[in-house]
Amino acid sequence: MNVHFKVTSGLLEAIHNDLGRRHPYAMERVGFITCRFANARTDALMVLSHSYHPVADEDYIDDRAYGALIDSSAFRKAMQLSYAHGVGLFHVHMHGGRGKPLPSSTDMRESARFVPDFFHVQPKLPHGALILSSDSISGRVWLPSTLRPEPIDRFSVVGVPLRKVVS
Repeated sequence: MNVHFKVTSGLLEAIHNDLGRRHPYAMERVGFITCRFANARTDALMVLSHSYHPVADEDYIDDRAYGALIDSSAFRKAMQLSYAHGVGLFHVHMHGGRGKPLPSSTDMRESARFVPDFFHVQPKLPHGALILSSDSISGRVWLPSTLRPEPIDRFSVVGVPLRKVVS
């Protein structure tokens, strides 16, 4: 399955601005992107980012072992959005730097634990996890048919000028 993730330049800028804000104790911020989907071909999925929802300051857990740790309330709020609006959920955070951001072993392990929970509220929609750098994006998508993560093959930033993100 070829997966193409699209985001508008304005939405991506808003996400970068939010994730770049300092938190009182977390070392990084996280949020959720709601998405809609289109099948471009039988073997291709287009993920269309819809809106961004930052995690509230009070929903972070003060635990220095992680860059950011969020509580069940943050996940519940995101899952309520998915349920109420019929959209997929993508967890997002930023690693900084330039170039394609690589997930840490913690990113891989934890996303494999929480992303499948999103299927409890929208079992027929894809869900996933993204990592941003200052100039690139990487991510994985879980498809309802397999419930296993697959890499997102392509990212596009839609706006002026149109940019294709090398991934």
